[in-house]
Amino acid sequence: MIEVRPGGRRRIDRVLSPDYASGIEERELGEVRGLRDEAAQEETDLSYLRRVLHARIDIVRAEQRRRRDGGSASVVEQLVNILSDNAVGPAAGSGRYQTIEPSRAEAHRRHVEALVSDVDLSDVMSLSDAKLDTTLHHYTAEEDSVSARRREVQQVVDRLNAEIARRYREGAASVDQLLAEERDKS
Repeated sequence: MIEVRPGGRRRIDRVLSPDYASGIEERELGEVRGLRDEAAQEETDLSYLRRVLHARIDIVRAEQRRRRDGGSASVVEQLVNILSDNAVGPAAGSGRYQTIEPSRAEAHRRHVEALVSDVDLSDVMSLSDAKLDTTLHHYTAEEDSVSARRREVQQVVDRLNAEIARRYREGAASVDQLLAEERDKS
């Protein structure tokens, strides 16, 4: 489960701290953008972690279905179809187009593997029904936790984006100013 530690040093601890976006109306526009970018990076990382969890959940469910229906094709033989079913299906939830890459992909992969450290999904057919049930329970509980945190982070991003949009709408910020700042950076 993803826990937020008050006063913690991790990015999620900062982004979900109650005072993270406090007083944004008085902060410099660059600082608000920086906060938004940091929160957006956390959202991207949580989205990546969800995708990793969904892939493992799909593999376990496919093996359970194969056993229930008496299928003969192994999960490995079906892997492309299993993993592509959700990739091409209708979007569910509050997904957003993201232009940044996950910053902690390897750490997230290790985190998911550690959830059920003695389960090797490369040989999912050898697992007992009880082990599959336990594995699915662990993965879905973690996915629920990640999804809840992701929604919280999205609310922070939305609040910061709304403040930035308000400044442009009310004339407190301008596109010309933004372009000049970008030119100065390069």
